[in-house]
Amino acid sequence: MTNIFEHTRASWVRYSDYEWRTAENGKDYLLPAKDAQPKPYDPMEDADNLVLAAADIGLMLFHKNSEKAIKAAMQAFACKYGLLGIMTAMPTTAKFIEYEKVYFHKNQIIPTETMDTEDYISLFFPFRKPDFHKKGVESVWNTNDRMEIALVMTYKMEPQAMVMSFMRDYGEQYDWLASVFRDWAFTLVTATLYEIDRDRLDDMTLEIYRKGMAAFEGNTPTYHLELREYPTLVWDFHSLLLNVQLLFSMTLTDEKNPLKICHQCQRPFIAGKADAEYCSPACREQHKKEKGKK
Repeated sequence: MTNIFEHTRASWVRYSDYEWRTAENGKDYLLPAKDAQPKPYDPMEDADNLVLAAADIGLMLFHKNSEKAIKAAMQAFACKYGLLGIMTAMPTTAKFIEYEKVYFHKNQIIPTETMDTEDYISLFFPFRKPDFHKKGVESVWNTNDRMEIALVMTYKMEPQAMVMSFMRDYGEQYDWLASVFRDWAFTLVTATLYEIDRDRLDDMTLEIYRKGMAAFEGNTPTYHLELREYPTLVWDFHSLLLNVQLLFSMTLTDEKNPLKICHQCQRPFIAGKADAEYCSPACREQHKKEKGKK
């Protein structure tokens, strides 16, 4: 079988700059800066660095770095890759606007199983609500902003909620972002410790590691068929979060070049071979020196 993810539709939007702003509820949100300009791009073209950047922030949270440093890293991540698109990632379908209510898989961000559509969308627009109204399955969304209209036209074949997440007033709360990045780091750390300790741990402890890994799950991408030169299966990624999560999982489980944590600097890296322990020759030599002093 060929690479099942050979054909994807994963275009995303990043702005030239982002900023942190505090809403009336006292929560900090990351959203595009006032004069920032949007630019579509394909995350799949920089997949390895995208995964490493996400894992890096997760490990900063895992190691309890300062909130100031973590926010700066999240802001830099957004400038390079955009926001995660949490609004379309949490519901059972990215096309949730077409339904009477929003339905969710179990997650750490939205504790309820269902929510009114307008209430849910409002969570992501804490400073200026979109001109959006819904009655039953019918909805109306108006905008007079030229940039927003251009984005709507560019992504007119995508779910409406995905396009709304590209708007300038769309923001993602720090606590939500931290929860997502922390989960990725927890999974990476679990895999690393399991690899290091599995030959010397008892069955009960190993089972705890396995259960910790099994807890990592998420929504899966949808797909559709296209008639190109022949019938082609195309995967749809309607959020950057889902894109990163799948790429992270595939890289972590890659038998030849897996995602790992360097034994010396504790930074994530994609190994050149399965048994690699260090991200670079410099870290390998430094580890030998420090080990020799003990």
